[in-house]
Amino acid sequence: MIAVEKLSLKQGDFSLSDLNFELPEGAYGVLVGKSGCGKTTLLEAVCGLRPITIGRILLGGQDVTSFKPGERGVGYVPQDGALFPHLSVASQLAFSLVLRKTQPSLIAKRVEELSERLGISHLLDRMPDGLSGGERQRVALGRALSIRPKYLCLDEPLSALDEETHDEIYKLLLQSVKGTGVTVLHITHNKREVDNLADLVFRMNGSELIHER
Repeated sequence: MIAVEKLSLKQGDFSLSDLNFELPEGAYGVLVGKSGCGKTTLLEAVCGLRPITIGRILLGGQDVTSFKPGERGVGYVPQDGALFPHLSVASQLAFSLVLRKTQPSLIAKRVEELSERLGISHLLDRMPDGLSGGERQRVALGRALSIRPKYLCLDEPLSALDEETHDEIYKLLLQSVKGTGVTVLHITHNKREVDNLADLVFRMNGSELIHER
């Protein structure tokens, strides 16, 4: 479950106030709304990347409002992938596991498993500047999934891709994420993604979150 209760935050002239929603455990939720309405800000707050002024954030029923990002067990894929420029693909996939001091043999096994699953085994030694847009998003998704998160936040992960690559990553989400028990909150403007991925749809309208379905 991902839930926010009476959440308010302020950044410069922008603010959100008294937001409430609940996404059941294992559901694929899609968040829609006009550009600039605060969707990314809300997603970042759930991940722990944006401080809030009032309210609570709950994951699996646990209040994580005061938890640091790495303590929340949330996988996050930002819109541009945001890969580390100095790390190879293999190191990107291993990054979160290394931070958690996972055994090297288990890290190697997980990197191999993810790279095969995402079709990037041939790219493990490559650096980010040598990757296409679709390859970068595969790596970003793999990095987010490396810790086997219970919760996954996706910020328009397909918006910058050409049509063919968009379809590849879209199918990857259907095969690798939806229905696996991971609770997903996904921002998109794409109607096809909404229609085929979403179990629940939330629309941000001003400072209000409307449960559309």
